[in-house]
Amino acid sequence: MSKPLLQVRDLCIDFVLEDRTIEAVKGATFDLAAGETLAIVGESGSGKSVTALALTRLLPVPPAVIKRGEIEFEGRNVLTMDAAQLRKLRGGRIAYIFQEPSTSLNPVYTVRSQIAEAVRLHRPDVTDVDAEVVRWLDAVGIVDAAKRMHDYPHQLSGGMQQRVMIAMALACQPDILVADEPTTALDVTIQAQIMELLASLKERFGMAVILITHNFGIVSGFASRVLVMYRGKIVEQGPTAEVLRAPKHAYTRALIDCIPQLGSTEKRLKTIDHAALDAA
Repeated sequence: MSKPLLQVRDLCIDFVLEDRTIEAVKGATFDLAAGETLAIVGESGSGKSVTALALTRLLPVPPAVIKRGEIEFEGRNVLTMDAAQLRKLRGGRIAYIFQEPSTSLNPVYTVRSQIAEAVRLHRPDVTDVDAEVVRWLDAVGIVDAAKRMHDYPHQLSGGMQQRVMIAMALACQPDILVADEPTTALDVTIQAQIMELLASLKERFGMAVILITHNFGIVSGFASRVLVMYRGKIVEQGPTAEVLRAPKHAYTRALIDCIPQLGSTEKRLKTIDHAALDAA
């Protein structure tokens, strides 16, 4: 059996503030195989994004402190990498897209400039950078890419901005794409389009994907495996279909119960009783 592409073992992360210490991640352990799609699900503050950012040591230090644990990418310890090794890892091997493309894109540079910078940094062998920019804009469904690459972010809709962010990430040809709440800022119709795009690109280029989300509703048709985080801990993990069919943890059941059901006679969506969960 081949070794996982990514291995995380007993990862513990604190945020040390002047008046208190917050335990953000408590003993996270999971693997990611090459080409796999993994969803990390939980509410805001559960530790999902902190875990994802720790994979390439993007957390601000201080206040973030990795107390203990191991993060291995292709058998190499990320926690002992030097600055040059981290620059190659970030974007080149593990790339990110985030939930607010309007704040991730630089408003004073064109789409071309921003994607070209990523290409030059991580793929210096590319000789025709403009052609490469057009190639990736075409791949994510930007119509008339040769013209639109000269646009500034404010000239694009939210959905198009997110497509540009995906193009920028994929232009580096990463082994892992981390999609952190990639549809939260978009309307429902565009959300579906972006998830379909990610699924097709994943199959086309064979990369592994980590989807960070609070919404179990978008997980079932996308991820093969799911981790559920609650207050910094992974409380359940397994094949997506199995977890959705027979959730073992009360928090997982509560998250699933929050998904709107077609034909339901309930007047209000169910809420999560955190006091009861903490007391259990």
